[in-house]
Amino acid sequence: MTDVYANARSTTGTSVRRRDVNTLSGMCPICVKECTVLCEVGKSAFRGREVLYPEPEQFGWSTAASNKDYGLDWSDFNILSRLRGAEGIEPEPDIALFHNADIESKIGGVPLKIPLAAGAFGSTDVGKNNWDALAIGAALSGIIIIIGENVCGVDKESVFTDGKVTKSPEMERRVRLFKEYWDGKYGDVAVQTNVEDQRFGVDEYVLSKLDVNIIERKWGQGAKAIGGEIRVSSLDRALELKKRGYIVLPDPEEPVVQEAFKDGLFKTFERHSRVGFPEERDFVEDVEWLRSIGAKHVTIKTGAYRPVDVAWTMKVASEAKVDYITFDGAGGGTGMSPVPMMNEMSTPTVYLEAQVLKCARILERAGKYVPDISMAGGFVNETQIFKAIALSNFDGNNGRGPFVKSITMARSPLTAAMKALYFYELAEKNRLPRDFANKYGNNPEKFFIAADELKEEYGSKVGKEIPWSAVGVYTYLSERLGLGLKQLLAGTRKFKLDLIDRSDIAALSRLASEVTGIPMMHEIEAELFEEILTS
Repeated sequence: MTDVYANARSTTGTSVRRRDVNTLSGMCPICVKECTVLCEVGKSAFRGREVLYPEPEQFGWSTAASNKDYGLDWSDFNILSRLRGAEGIEPEPDIALFHNADIESKIGGVPLKIPLAAGAFGSTDVGKNNWDALAIGAALSGIIIIIGENVCGVDKESVFTDGKVTKSPEMERRVRLFKEYWDGKYGDVAVQTNVEDQRFGVDEYVLSKLDVNIIERKWGQGAKAIGGEIRVSSLDRALELKKRGYIVLPDPEEPVVQEAFKDGLFKTFERHSRVGFPEERDFVEDVEWLRSIGAKHVTIKTGAYRPVDVAWTMKVASEAKVDYITFDGAGGGTGMSPVPMMNEMSTPTVYLEAQVLKCARILERAGKYVPDISMAGGFVNETQIFKAIALSNFDGNNGRGPFVKSITMARSPLTAAMKALYFYELAEKNRLPRDFANKYGNNPEKFFIAADELKEEYGSKVGKEIPWSAVGVYTYLSERLGLGLKQLLAGTRKFKLDLIDRSDIAALSRLASEVTGIPMMHEIEAELFEEILTS
């Protein structure tokens, strides 16, 4: 596998002068002094650590992810359609219609209209800037949304008493926006807490003061194996965050650093979070404590760590009886993860799910508790959702259905929010692309296809209290993913989500078959031809 992007990546704003690069290094075959093109090496000579990250100038209004081909992804599987019969519905032409398929799910006891969760969107600016769209869109769609780590600690207006947070207007805003449009049944808002959050007492605050039901312990993410990071463009802000206990680099208290910042040598500080080192007994007690102070659901969000860590996580989660675990595969990303880590570290999603399922089956055979699973890591469409859920259902799992009950997405809902907001702004300025306006109209009432549907229920709130960006998120989640998933269920003639299983997919590559145990397309039902044709 060649790495032609090793020295030029769009995420870091780098490129090369020649197209025929060395396939090992990604460098031009001939590198010359008189070249103004900034490759990774060249830009690093000027900006050093900045080139480890997605372009700093885009922070807050962009997302980033890997551009590496891992050699195995969801396109290595195909969904198998059926001609005859129907499950989960009466096999009648006027009844077995795709829009009658049931795509509801339940993870950790939380019902979902669509088998999705969105998040986690924490203290990084891209989450804060798009929260209205994400929270309201998730509430309208009936899914879980996760408020990510460090929100209280980074909130400028947070109030601390004896080192514990007693008020955070930003956290209150985030919870309130979701609950304002939540039906009280489908989906919910979860709060993710890391080492710093636990020290600040965020768990107690959101459970007692904000009536949050779900606490998600943050153990990691697929995009990186270090703590959460944001950029800070103010010296005063950097000093404040360091005083609150965060790691801020370079050290804003150093006079030479302050001078360099004021002189414009660099324009942003990095705020880093610490990583936790969980222990089994401590975590079991931690879950018991969270439940004792009011948590109705306790979950884990973990990254794509090596296989022994996957197994240990499943063991500890089983012992603690957490409601569900989110496993996040390599390849995704949201705000600010080091580009080399996103590309070259951690387990890609299909490999990761195969490891998780192996653990789940071992626990099940041993008669031990198996928590529900949500898979994350680069998901964007309904075919990937279908395949990931079907892969996890082993012959009905003794009636429990798929191990994977939902898919967690971050980048794609953010993209829906940002795109919807930008096109609304363009419409306000009468600057929509001509082709777009000619096809779909020049105002949001026309080009958001779900506008009339939402107006029937929410009236004049649509486009005002419910911003058009939220309409965009709802349209993506419900109108595209939800409806698309129903069509796939109908195509397999299985009209309830928990009926799809491993027999509904086929591997298209030997590697996909080897990793997951799914037969190759040419192997599926091959032994039945003789029986069918000669009986």
